[in-house]
Amino acid sequence: MNLAGELAAGIAALGLHVAPDAQQRMLGYLALVEKWNKAYNLTAVREPAKMLTHHLLDSLAVLPHLRGPRVLDVGSGAGLPGIPLALACPQWQFTLLDSNHKKTTFLRQAVIELKLDNVEVVCDRVETWTAAQPFDTVVSRAFSDLPEFLKLAGKLCAKTGVVVAMKGVYPHEELAQVPGDFQLRDVISLNVPGLGAERHAAVLEPV
Repeated sequence: MNLAGELAAGIAALGLHVAPDAQQRMLGYLALVEKWNKAYNLTAVREPAKMLTHHLLDSLAVLPHLRGPRVLDVGSGAGLPGIPLALACPQWQFTLLDSNHKKTTFLRQAVIELKLDNVEVVCDRVETWTAAQPFDTVVSRAFSDLPEFLKLAGKLCAKTGVVVAMKGVYPHEELAQVPGDFQLRDVISLNVPGLGAERHAAVLEPV
C-alpha cells in the first residue's frame, strides 16, 4: 500500500473523518519534514512510512479528546501534534509555540506552503510568553513531564478548557505529582494504527 492508502486506512481505523484534500496536504507536510530534516534535524524518524505512523497518526489519535476552537501546541518542534490537527480541523485556530529558532523557521515555511490560514507560529519560551486570551486546549507531545508542563503552560488554559499531555506508557509517577490547581479527568489509552507501542493521553482540567 502506498503512503496515501496507509494514511486513509489509518484515519479510518482511528474512527476520524478527514477531508481528502487535507489528507493530501498531510502527505505534503511529511515531504516537507523529510526535506528539511537533512539540514534542521527536526525528527529522529527518517523514513516517510515510519513518520506516517509515529508522527501523523500518533498526532491525530488525540483529536477526539481536544476542545476547540482555540488550541495551543506547546513545544511543537516539527509541528507535532499541531500541524496534523490543524489540517484535520480547519475550523479551529492553532498556535504552535516553540523556543527553537530553526524549528519555528521550518514551521513558518510549512504554514506558507501548506496554506494553513488557521495556524500561528510563535518563537518564545512557554514560561515567559503571554497570550491575548486563554486556550480551550493546551496540548503537548514531548515537552516535559506532567507537573512541569502544568506549572509552565497551565496558566494558558481557559477555566473551561483542558490540558492534554500525550505520553507513552501510563504515567503513574507523573500523575501522583499533579499540582492542586488541576484535576485529572481521564487517562485515555490511544490505539495508534501501525505504531506497536503504548500511547496515552492524560486529560486535565483547571480546578
